[in-house]
Amino acid sequence: MAFNLKGKEEKFFSILNSHAHLCHEAGQVMEKAFKGEIEKQEALAEIDQKEQRADELVNQTVERLRKTFITPMDREDIQLLIDQLDTTIDSMKDIMDKMCMYQVGEPTPGAIRLSEIVAKCLKHITKSISYMGSLKKNYIKVEGRALEVLRLEEEADGVYHEEMAKLFSECKDPIEIIKWKEILNSIEEVIDGCEDLVGTFRRVVLKYA
Repeated sequence: MAFNLKGKEEKFFSILNSHAHLCHEAGQVMEKAFKGEIEKQEALAEIDQKEQRADELVNQTVERLRKTFITPMDREDIQLLIDQLDTTIDSMKDIMDKMCMYQVGEPTPGAIRLSEIVAKCLKHITKSISYMGSLKKNYIKVEGRALEVLRLEEEADGVYHEEMAKLFSECKDPIEIIKWKEILNSIEEVIDGCEDLVGTFRRVVLKYA
């Protein structure tokens, strides 16, 4: 199937690219909040705005899938990609919502590292999405980005387990343990979602490159 389609079919790649950029930007905002560079409430408000714009892009995708006869890749793949991206930004908003609602203390260095990994994974995912309009030319670049996300996910697993162990061995406040356990679990789920996106990229590459 050709990837040099013009007109409205090409718009699918633009929508996916825009959504991916919103996810990456949200990841950067979350990282700044964890590092104390911006207030948590400000970060939540920024991510909420990006999440609303992302929802509009999801609606546009559904509408275009309904109206477009020829799509640049299988409809199921387009729908899966936009759904996975949307789950990612929804989850980051949820993390910041918990940070504000639970009034947690300062994040540990490990929690900050996990937020950095989220932002880095989303940077690679955004670049991968930007290559999808010409996979035959860029499939090696997509694979390189995918491998880097998988490396980061493996690092995150180690950081997550170390942080959970420290939480239960060093924190004496059971309420604080519950708060951070839930937040750390949510961050781990976002990174696992990035791994799922990589799996989708690889399947798409096998189909079309």
